[in-house]
Amino acid sequence: MGSYEAVIGLEVHVQLSTTSKLFCSCPNKFGCEPNTNVCEVCTGQPGALPVPNHEAIHYAVLVGLATNCHINTRSVFARKNYFYPDLPAGYQISQFDLPLCEHGHLVISAGGREKTIGITRIHMENDAGKNIHSAGENVSYVDLNRAGTPLVEIVSEPDMRSAEEAVSYLKTLYGIVTYLGVCDGNMEEGSFRCDANVSIRPKGSTALGTRTELKNVNSFRNVQRAIEVEIARQQDLLDDGESVVQETRLYDADRNITQAMRSKEEAHDYRYFPDPDLLPVVISGEEMDRWRKEIPELPVTRLARFMDMTGLPEPEAEILVQNREIADFFEEAAKDANAKKVANYILGPFSRIANSQHKELRPSNWAMTPAALAELVGIVEAGTISAKIANDIFEDLLTGGESPEHYIRSHGLAQISDSSELEGIVDQVIGENPSETQSLREGKTKLIGFFVGQVMRKTKGKANPALVNELLKKKIGF
Repeated sequence: MGSYEAVIGLEVHVQLSTTSKLFCSCPNKFGCEPNTNVCEVCTGQPGALPVPNHEAIHYAVLVGLATNCHINTRSVFARKNYFYPDLPAGYQISQFDLPLCEHGHLVISAGGREKTIGITRIHMENDAGKNIHSAGENVSYVDLNRAGTPLVEIVSEPDMRSAEEAVSYLKTLYGIVTYLGVCDGNMEEGSFRCDANVSIRPKGSTALGTRTELKNVNSFRNVQRAIEVEIARQQDLLDDGESVVQETRLYDADRNITQAMRSKEEAHDYRYFPDPDLLPVVISGEEMDRWRKEIPELPVTRLARFMDMTGLPEPEAEILVQNREIADFFEEAAKDANAKKVANYILGPFSRIANSQHKELRPSNWAMTPAALAELVGIVEAGTISAKIANDIFEDLLTGGESPEHYIRSHGLAQISDSSELEGIVDQVIGENPSETQSLREGKTKLIGFFVGQVMRKTKGKANPALVNELLKKKIGF
């Protein structure tokens, strides 16, 4: 980036997976018919009084504890005033000068080194509704089902210096909230999304440049691309002697550009004041003690342990901990089988099938159990079937849920390990390939693969390869 340095901070919005909304009893559910999960409170009707959702506060505290934050046992909800069609009350209930969590940090890994990223604050707020712009009509609609959904906003310090660091920080946060079970992590549905504040400055300078805010970027790939594009745009402006304007911008993934949306508001523009309808949130010492005990083993700790278990390098082991579901599946299967071989099936055929079907690598999308995967590993190790056959039948086992042992028996796939049965086939292959046999006797050992392949073809892949090798060595004498 020439003589400039990027300065990046992220504001991450996490929808909490509570049963009901933040201040009313309407269902907190995605995908329903528009404007069906609504009431007087979440549609901002005059005189309707909000009542805080205790479970949402519980979830928000768990996020704060897992990100090393100080938890304020007394926090205050405030009104954040702005006017937009999907905000029916004309204000959002958020937190300002007394948030729930402050002064945390996360350790990330990027560019082969670790770095600590500060977290300024984590505050609670209710989500707005959603504007729907019809492509075929010159009209926009408003769906208020999302209005009132409980959010935590996690505001980082401007400690990141590259798009790679920003994505690493985002993935680390994603792992935490999904492991805690407080968010489903569905980025396509907007459950986990971020705004990126980006500025650049001359290298060596400590002063902050003028920042722009990239709004509502909802995939790891697009976060990286959007930040890289915005850094390049700002550098071009400064190189041309122009100024960066403080504004909110949108990222167009199809055109790979950022576009101006509106001038950036400052805190005073929102005219924050304590919400008169809501008492301060007070958390008891007993609740804090109980909630601290709920924090599970988080991805960073689990990653180190899985690397020890499998001997895999960090990038591969990271796939095993990318969500709690796959990590739990791996660990359960590895109780009764070789951990590295279990991991190889998850990283290999399991991941390949998930990608081909455009599904997430989540065991709940398929029928195979951890016990079945452990059984398959054991069957291959015992020599009952070859690794190739195991890979060939993996999709059937994954989608059908049948016991590997039963499937192998019912399809007649058991490996031939009877030397007397294989001996005749090996003799036949040798007899059919005299010139290759002579070349092998003369030391062209690469031809052994050819002979093994011929035997495999005649046995439809069921011959024990180790035994075939042994018989070939004995009969050809190489």
